[in-house]
Amino acid sequence: DVLPSPEGPVPSVSITEIRQYLRAQGIPFRDGYSCLHTPSFFTSRRKDQTPPPAASAPYTLFIDKTTGSFLCTATLAEGTWQDFQANVELQHRGVQPASSEEPEEDVQRACEDARCIWDRALPLWELLDEDETNETKSMFGISLLTNATLKRFGVRYLRTAKSLVFPWFSPRDATLRGLKLMRVEKKGDAIAYVEETLPRFDSYHNLFGLHLIGQRDTELVLTGWELDALALHQSTGVASLALPRGATCLPPALLPYLEQFKRITLWLGEDLRSWEAAKLFARKLSLKRCSLVRPGDLQPRPLEALNQGLNVTKILRAALPASHKSIVSFRQLREEVFGELVNTEQVAGIKWARFPELNKLLKGHRRGELTIFTGPTGSGKTTFISEYALDLCMQGVCTLWGSFEINNVRLAKIMLTQFAGRRLEDQLELYDEWADRFEDLQLYFMTFHGQQNIKTVIDTMQHAVYMYDITHVVVDNLQFMMGHEHLSVDR
Repeated sequence: DVLPSPEGPVPSVSITEIRQYLRAQGIPFRDGYSCLHTPSFFTSRRKDQTPPPAASAPYTLFIDKTTGSFLCTATLAEGTWQDFQANVELQHRGVQPASSEEPEEDVQRACEDARCIWDRALPLWELLDEDETNETKSMFGISLLTNATLKRFGVRYLRTAKSLVFPWFSPRDATLRGLKLMRVEKKGDAIAYVEETLPRFDSYHNLFGLHLIGQRDTELVLTGWELDALALHQSTGVASLALPRGATCLPPALLPYLEQFKRITLWLGEDLRSWEAAKLFARKLSLKRCSLVRPGDLQPRPLEALNQGLNVTKILRAALPASHKSIVSFRQLREEVFGELVNTEQVAGIKWARFPELNKLLKGHRRGELTIFTGPTGSGKTTFISEYALDLCMQGVCTLWGSFEINNVRLAKIMLTQFAGRRLEDQLELYDEWADRFEDLQLYFMTFHGQQNIKTVIDTMQHAVYMYDITHVVVDNLQFMMGHEHLSVDR
C-alpha cells in the first residue's frame, strides 16, 4: 500500500466541512462516536426517488470523521470523501450510483479457495470419535470450550492441515466472505500459533463473530484473538468480537460496524504491547465509551482466564475507563506503576531478534522515542536501518518508511533480500513465495523523494498513524528531506 504522493495528496477534510456540506445538500445526519451516520443513496433503487436521501431511510452510510471516507454497511459500497461528493452530484442529476464494484480477480479467487476449504472442514464435534475431538481441543488449549460455543461461532477443523478454521461471514447476508486458518507449532517446550488468512488481510476487513451481533446489542468486548472471543462469550454471555490482525491494528474500515455500541471494553491480550494498542484504539473509537482490561497475573487473556478458572465477569467489571481527568493522584496511578515494575523487560520495549548487542544499548524499541543514526556517505546506514526496521516489523511493529534518498523499489528489494536471507536474483523461482510472505508484513512506504515540504510529510505521517496504526517511522535521511540550503539552520 502506497500513501498519497506529494504531487496529488488526498485533500484533507475537517469534520466541520463535512457537516457544512451535508447541511447544504439537505442530507440528514446523526453524530456518532467516530463516524457521521446518514441514509444511504446506494440502497435506493427507485427511479422516482428525488435526491437527497429521505430522513426516513435507514442510516446505513457511515462517514469517517477523521478522513471523510465512507462505507455503506448495507451494500458494502465505499470510497473517499471526494467519491461521496461525486455520488451526491450524480443523485442530483438523477443518475443512480453503482452499489459496489466487482472485487478484484485475485480476491474472488481467494474467496473461492476459502469456500473450498470451508466445505472440506468438519465441525469439531463431528470428528471420527470423541478421542480425536478431545485430542484436537487439547492441542489448541481449548478443552474447556463447549461444542455449543464452537457451533455458535461456526468454528471448524481442517484435518489435512491440522488447523482450526474461523469463518468471516458478511453481516449483511451471512455469506462466507473469508476465513482464517490457525495451526499449532511446537518450538521446544513452547507452542506457537501460526495463522493464514483468505483473502489477504488488506483485501477484506472483518471482525470474527460480527454476524452474531444483534441490532439491540449496546455492549461489546473487543479481543485480539478468535479463541479469546469464544472464551469471553462462553464465560459471560456478552457480545464479543475479534480483530482480524489482533493488537497490531484497527483498520478505520471497521469503525462503522462498532458505532452501535455505547460501551466497548478492549481486552486485547496479556502483555504491555496489547495494553498500548488498547489505549491507541480507544482514541479511534472515542475515549468516553471505552474501558480497558489491564494485563497482569490475575488478568491474563480471556482464554487463559477461562482455563485457570478465574471469574471473567469480575475481570470485565474491573476494566479501567479509557478517558481520564487532567489531574490524577498516585492512587489512580498505583496499579500502572506496579505493572511497570512487574514487567520491566516489556517496559524496556520490543527487543531486536537480529541485534543482541543493540538491545544492550537501546534496551528495545519504545514508542515516543527518537533515535538518530549518523555516519559518512556509503557507510551502510540505509542497509543497516532497513534490517533494523525489518526486524521489528516481523515482530508486529507497524512500520512507515520515508526514503528521501533512494527510491522505494530499490529499498523494497534490499528489505526483501534481507527478509528472505538469500540472493533472490539467483533463485527467481522462489520470488513469489517470499514476496507473498513479505506482503503480509505491516510495512508501508511514503512516495516522497528528495527535498520536501515538512508540513506535507508530517501530515502524511499523521494520516498513516490513523489509517494503519503506525508505531515506528523511519526517515532516511533528514538531510535530503530538508534540502541542502537548510543545513546551517538547527532544525
